[in-house]
Amino acid sequence: MTKTIYISLPVSNLDTSIVFYKALGFEDKPQFSSVDTACMRWSDAICVMLLSHAKWRTLTQRPFPPAGTSASMLSLALESREAVDAMNVAAAAHGGQADANPPEDHGFMYSRDIADPDGHLWGTFWMDPTAMPAADQG
Repeated sequence: MTKTIYISLPVSNLDTSIVFYKALGFEDKPQFSSVDTACMRWSDAICVMLLSHAKWRTLTQRPFPPAGTSASMLSLALESREAVDAMNVAAAAHGGQADANPPEDHGFMYSRDIADPDGHLWGTFWMDPTAMPAADQG
């Protein structure tokens, strides 16, 4: 099997989350989904498993983070600044939050963060490594 990342996220409303992630460009993979889960494919190597709270509880008894807090932020590299802007528009139009953090524009890198309907943070960014200032290339 190819090395793949499956990111599991607890969601309060599976149907709402499926609509949200489809609007961002994720593909629904029904063969890996069930009544309590949805597998949303970003690429050949990255999938997000959306899990109802009941299903999540079969995996862990750790408490859900309080609303308005975050334990992590995952980032998605996009092909252009326009794609970053479009994803923010789609997030806001489908129950999420655009610009969950202040946008950043460094010339060679442009980012705008979004939150899904449950508050899971996603950094969306475009970068041109060839345009990085010499001091930033490490």
